[in-house]
Amino acid sequence: MNKAELAYYFDHTILKAETTSRDVDRVCQEAIDHHFYAVCVNPDWITRAVANLKGSHVKTCSVVGFPFGTNTSLVKAHEAALAVAQGADEVDMVLSIGKMKEGLIDEVEADIRTVVEAAQTAVVKVIIETCYLSEDEKINACRAAENAGAHFVKTSTGFGSGGATAADVRLMRQTVSDHVHVKASGGIATLADVLSMIEAGAHRIGTSAGANIIAELTS
Repeated sequence: MNKAELAYYFDHTILKAETTSRDVDRVCQEAIDHHFYAVCVNPDWITRAVANLKGSHVKTCSVVGFPFGTNTSLVKAHEAALAVAQGADEVDMVLSIGKMKEGLIDEVEADIRTVVEAAQTAVVKVIIETCYLSEDEKINACRAAENAGAHFVKTSTGFGSGGATAADVRLMRQTVSDHVHVKASGGIATLADVLSMIEAGAHRIGTSAGANIIAELTS
């Protein structure tokens, strides 16, 4: 895999609480320079990211119900609609993890569908936070996301007790239909990590280490 092919997998991510405008500017410039697919920011940085990325091919992504998934569906829907109105091309939402673990699958699916509808034509990725779920719960979460019309299922927020694993990516890829993609995110910091996720079936990689990983490939 060459640099251009690898770079196109990356959602270049900056979601830390201490993020400043300079950090957002830097990440956007790195995404443009390396031809990453998207930049993923918290909601308060959407307009700055959009302005930075204007005229480039790099898309703007933001998060919804992040990082716990415990917002009400009404709040998540408003957050998604506002993100799109501000220029976000994609939204990564956290499903209701506690309800998923309680087996309230219909409620989880309805929550996701509310966000999908609010996001209109924007791409919606559903973070299932695999570190907290059993295998059956992961399968049910993926099916709920697909049934609700989501475009991706995503492993992790990066703020849980664990991140992406190749085994989870493989399970998710096997669970959803071909038209639903898988995003691996959380703890992905090396070229070996990225390649293992792609081999397992990931279509997108969320990481804050994209520039370092590209440097590793070309060194």
